[in-house]
Amino acid sequence: MALADLLQQDAVVPALRVNSKKQLLQELAAKASKLTDIPEREIFDVILQRERLGSTGVGNGIAIPHGKLNKISKITGIFARLETPVDFEALDDQPVDLVFLLLAPEGAGADHLKALSRIARVLRDHDLVAKLRATESASAIYTFLNEEQASNAA
Repeated sequence: MALADLLQQDAVVPALRVNSKKQLLQELAAKASKLTDIPEREIFDVILQRERLGSTGVGNGIAIPHGKLNKISKITGIFARLETPVDFEALDDQPVDLVFLLLAPEGAGADHLKALSRIARVLRDHDLVAKLRATESASAIYTFLNEEQASNAA
């Protein structure tokens, strides 16, 4: 599963300004609502509910919030680079500045897990992460996430 299957170019937010984890999740829900036509509140509630189970801050300044919605037709991702890192209660207690929101249909099962795994593998590439942090261009971020090294990060 390639990231290009999960992420459209208009789903990249290159310089998101937020002051807290809650505000970050609200902004991501708002963006996801525009892309999916699902009410913002429904998306926010699903990702907040997942966060209550345990932080999706995976370390190294990266978070992968995710959730399942019965109204969504396909697995959809949104990538955001934050202007200023926020506390995300991450596993390593480091603030988060790179976020990949993943939304999947209720019945996605293994595909949802494969997508999460793929995102985590790609974002473990230190060179790629450095490039993502160094640019404010949405098109460059999209290209970095989809270039050959990212699709071969298996």
